[in-house]
Amino acid sequence: MFPDLVLLSARLLDPGTGSLLPHTALAAGGGRITHLGQDREVRALAGPATTVIDLKGAVVTAGFTDAHIHPVSGAERTMGVDLSGCRDLAAVRAALAERAATLAPGAWLRGWGLDPNAFGDAPVGAASLGPVLDGVPALIDLFDGHSVLASARALELAGVDGPRRFEQAAEIVCDDAGRPTGLLLEDAACELVEAVAPKPTQEEVRARTGEVLREMAAAGLTGGHAMDANGATLEILGALEAEDALPLRLRVAPWCQPGADADAVAGLVRLQGTGGTLWRVAGVKMFMDGTIDNGTAWLERPDCHGESVHAFWPDPDQYSWVVGELHRAGVPTATHAIGDAAVRHVLDSVEKAQAAGGAPVRHRVEHIETVPDDTVARFARLGVAASMQPTHCCEYTRADHTDNWSRRLGEERASRAFRCRDLWEAGARVVLGSDWPIAPFPPLGVMAGARHRRPGDLSLPPHGPEQALTPLQALQGITLAPAWVAGEEDVAGRPAVGHRADLTVLADNPLDVSDADLARLPVLLTVVNGRPTHRATDL
Repeated sequence: MFPDLVLLSARLLDPGTGSLLPHTALAAGGGRITHLGQDREVRALAGPATTVIDLKGAVVTAGFTDAHIHPVSGAERTMGVDLSGCRDLAAVRAALAERAATLAPGAWLRGWGLDPNAFGDAPVGAASLGPVLDGVPALIDLFDGHSVLASARALELAGVDGPRRFEQAAEIVCDDAGRPTGLLLEDAACELVEAVAPKPTQEEVRARTGEVLREMAAAGLTGGHAMDANGATLEILGALEAEDALPLRLRVAPWCQPGADADAVAGLVRLQGTGGTLWRVAGVKMFMDGTIDNGTAWLERPDCHGESVHAFWPDPDQYSWVVGELHRAGVPTATHAIGDAAVRHVLDSVEKAQAAGGAPVRHRVEHIETVPDDTVARFARLGVAASMQPTHCCEYTRADHTDNWSRRLGEERASRAFRCRDLWEAGARVVLGSDWPIAPFPPLGVMAGARHRRPGDLSLPPHGPEQALTPLQALQGITLAPAWVAGEEDVAGRPAVGHRADLTVLADNPLDVSDADLARLPVLLTVVNGRPTHRATDL
């Protein structure tokens, strides 16, 4: 049988060793790598329908996998005005005013990516934006995905006129007189206004998701661990695959929220393994806290505003019960845990579940923004993966600790930020991702951030340079580590015979490219399941 794909004149980079393999060509068929060898012998395998590509010395490595993305919900959220590049309130107001001027009377204004650092010393509230939203129903996502800013008109339409109590940790932020400021924290509060805002159709979301996934493929991504299956997510992924329009291999983890009972947990277990050729449900996503920027993280000591002292689950023991039930069923969990108390409770819960017996399950903790030494040491002992997003440190914190995140934490805890290197050296599996749309998805940018830990302006100093990963560690964090945490290390993560033909082809060896230049390294070809999903025009 002829192969589907032959790549010639290649340099094959093994992420396991960081070395170039003694081969110049590979062949793939049936979605797997079938041959490695020299150009002449592999070229001879090709048939009339085989796609043959001369890579002219380009570097082929295992496909890049983003271990934490939100491709469908993110596609919907990013259909509004992009505020992620606004560094101050003047820029935010200008961007909103430009979009507001195009709206029909009564139409809603949506925005996303708003950084609280843009507010400087002003409070994060609708009043700080000035008159630009007067009379306009507006709903703006802050960058963290855990909070929104609603205009006065939007609050009025939603009937939100004061504080309320929620079962989960959520808040309608109000001033001293009890009037809402427009800032809504966590899902339960945000959904009050989301419920009355217009929503795109499922077809519009599907089209936007397809567009986003194509952009991800062009950036070199062959796969992603999708941390949501809300709404019509699974239907949209199924429709895209049916249209042969799914360019990434996706591992999907549906959410489990506080209040989940035995029936809800059993439903999540039944979902496992469902899906298609390139996507399937595998794992469950949970939240142990919110964010440091909003004061909704769970810290062992309050932040400098006296906040971040509560778990997202009102009864943390109920979370532990859910972890135990899923562990016994062989279902891996991925828990959002940013603060030190949250991370500790997740590890305690996994340890308790493991002590109760059952087959090994690869659980993971997402984000891990600040933790003490004793917590770092537990990851390897428990076999829990550390899922990190180094560009969160680069994009939203600063070396001098003048950013909102660092000011809230104080010097001691801000100095132990995003401890990628410490976790790695302690023996933990450090898995890298972007958390898009929270931060940009290009994997070379994620790897670069892990290596230099600097903001977009690379002339500025790094935040915690001692926590930087080496070039090989960064490459492994986006190839081998995602394969391991998915239990797929025997079929993914390396350009080896029998492994999936998920490949990323670069103009040069990423291990030899400088930290400052890595994000701009051209992606020449992306291959998923033996099929090119992106091909540079000059290749």
